[in-house]
Amino acid sequence: MPVELRGVGHRFGSVVAISDVSFALPEGSLSGVIGPSGSGKTTTIRAITGGLAPSEGQVRVLGEEPRRFRRRTREQIGYLPQQFVLYPELTVLENVDFMASLYGLLGGGRRRRVHEVIRLVDLWDARSRRASNLSGGMQRRLSLACALVHRPRLLVLDEPTAGIDPLLRTAVWQELERLRAEGGVTVLVTTQYVTEAEYCDWVALISAGELVAWATPDDLRRQALGGDVLEVVTASPVDARALPAIEGVLEVRQTGPRELHVITDQAGVASPRVMDALDEMGVDVEYSRETRPTFDEVFAALVTRHAEEQQGVSTGGAGVDPTPVGFRQTR
Repeated sequence: MPVELRGVGHRFGSVVAISDVSFALPEGSLSGVIGPSGSGKTTTIRAITGGLAPSEGQVRVLGEEPRRFRRRTREQIGYLPQQFVLYPELTVLENVDFMASLYGLLGGGRRRRVHEVIRLVDLWDARSRRASNLSGGMQRRLSLACALVHRPRLLVLDEPTAGIDPLLRTAVWQELERLRAEGGVTVLVTTQYVTEAEYCDWVALISAGELVAWATPDDLRRQALGGDVLEVVTASPVDARALPAIEGVLEVRQTGPRELHVITDQAGVASPRVMDALDEMGVDVEYSRETRPTFDEVFAALVTRHAEEQQGVSTGGAGVDPTPVGFRQTR
């Protein structure tokens, strides 16, 4: 595994920044650490890149402890920090070219790659402008170009899409996907844009310094909702309690007089069985479809459940409702 964290925690004085964070990035994956501002994402990234030694736990990156990286190992890592740390008096082109030279890119290949990444981040027209004269968003794009220029084996990006427009955010993710697919690069990205989980192979949800979940996007949805969800709307009122047991159906939740949310192991397999059961009850179905909640909803459900579970631990388990937010049955 290119990156492994085991029980990692860090404190700044009496403040706990992260606690018991554990996950491992598969080789060639595109993974995201997602959470609101102040949740512990940057502290996690700094532990991975060697910017700080964790107070507890173990971190291994490309087989080494980050604080003891060899030079050859560091040269295999591309890193984009949150803050702008390039040379303000150099132009866009000079900054990227200088970073390429540090990583040993030479001759015409270096020039082509420098031009390629400047165009990628949409800074070609500003290539002769000093970095100090760029807007905050343009400086962010310049930093991204410098992190990409040497085609690293491991690319670690802290908030690469912060402060840039939606179209450019999409272009950045497309380039990260291309790097993963074509170059075998392992990519780790932090973001506070929860919807960007959709681009990732694996997602670590972090809230208040704690790892809420580590899973694929599809599995996060299943964790939030309890399985796949079929939305069923009937032509007349129906009582979910009247439905018989159906193979593959885990739960049926009444969301309105004519609306049901059917929680299943596999929506495609369970759907015809649900339709048959309703038909035998004499209930006509207007339509049914698999519903996919937004990642804002998934994140809210998982964070709320995690907080309730933590509260349940401290209070002996009293008062915890495990039903995901937004899907509690009301009758």
